[in-house]
Amino acid sequence: MLPPGRLLASGLQHVAASYAGVVAPPLVLGAAVGLSPRDLTFLVGAALFTAGIATLLQTLGLWRIGARMPFVNGVSFAGVAPMIAIVDAQGGDRTRALPVIFGGVIVAGVLGFVLAPYFCRLVRFFPPIVSGTVITLIGITLLPVSFGWIQGSRPERPTPITNLALAAATLVIVLVLRRVLRGFLQQIAILLGLVAGTLIAIPAGAVDFAATRQAGLVGFPTPFHFGGPEFQLSAIISMCILMLVCMTESTADMLALGVIVGRPADERTIAAGLRADTLSSAVSPLFNGFANSAFAQNIGLVAITRVRSRFTVAACGAMFIVLGLSPVFASLIAVVPQPVLGGAGIVLFGTVAASGVKVLLGAGLEKADNLLIAATSLGMGMIPVVSRTFYDNTAIPESLKIILDSGVSAGCLTAVVLNLVFNHFGRRRGEGEGAAEAGAGEPSVTATH
Repeated sequence: MLPPGRLLASGLQHVAASYAGVVAPPLVLGAAVGLSPRDLTFLVGAALFTAGIATLLQTLGLWRIGARMPFVNGVSFAGVAPMIAIVDAQGGDRTRALPVIFGGVIVAGVLGFVLAPYFCRLVRFFPPIVSGTVITLIGITLLPVSFGWIQGSRPERPTPITNLALAAATLVIVLVLRRVLRGFLQQIAILLGLVAGTLIAIPAGAVDFAATRQAGLVGFPTPFHFGGPEFQLSAIISMCILMLVCMTESTADMLALGVIVGRPADERTIAAGLRADTLSSAVSPLFNGFANSAFAQNIGLVAITRVRSRFTVAACGAMFIVLGLSPVFASLIAVVPQPVLGGAGIVLFGTVAASGVKVLLGAGLEKADNLLIAATSLGMGMIPVVSRTFYDNTAIPESLKIILDSGVSAGCLTAVVLNLVFNHFGRRRGEGEGAAEAGAGEPSVTATH
């Protein structure tokens, strides 16, 4: 537990790193449904409120629920595509989609909670060759998010020079602060860089305070504001598939964070973390929220700052709840321009990818089979990163597209299957056990040091 001042500053840094990820899915979904600005603001506040509850449950824990690791939980962006598909299926009255989505999320959350103690046993299929590949993919797949922030809301147009300048200035400031500062100030270099970048953006006219002037001081996410949950079979199936994808990504994220904090995630930790994910997902629709999962954005922040206290992220969760209950405070965080976030994101997400490379270096890549596993899995994971429409005009079932459109899920499943084929079923007589151990069995503790 850090002193109060450092605890709040570190927690605020996590808020800054994950705020955009929390509010992006409800913004996109609200626009697809056609919500009024008032209802859209309400939906964003609900997402912040439920993310705060999920984060507190994940970090502080309750009974066997919560990994008790510095993890931020929030709305999974993987759910945007299937939820928009549910919206489109409603025909003319698109506002009916939200109760249908809420019903599907409730059922999926309950199913995931029941499956958590069994799903966690998959950790044995995540040796260093698999976990290193997945951690690398987490960082690589997040980098385009940062680039999108820099491009702005009109990516089809040339990126404005102002956006590039703000992103570059923020990136340079963060790097300089990390180099010259010491102690606690060095740990909050990301936060200081975001503040400095925002101040630079004010005279450039890139900061919009309109949301702050229009926001109310207090606003509680009224339960079932958009109507009681409706249970449609197609929506339930879609959300259950989404929940399995979220559980896969959360498992990979917990393994990645375990490496960074020096506490490898075992089956018990992963089961507790998945229970927090799924229980918060089942409860979120009560307050107009969606499926929650672990946020990979904050893994890079933990790696850079080396502040491994779970209470800093718990403070972040408490701040999310306050932001969800007070739209005017939430709007203060929202004034940070996206190009500024993008400049800092290059450091955050690049650090995650570098951590994965570090694990791969100890995973026995000198063995040709392991090199092939990593190469193929990275290639499969990169397909949706470099071409978001790659699977759109194919005959692949929609349920499978949900998995393939997530670079982390596609690469993770590829790595697991290839590891089984090459290091278990395909192992030949006479191969050295040392080489085989690099790609099989429990996650190697040595690789985390």
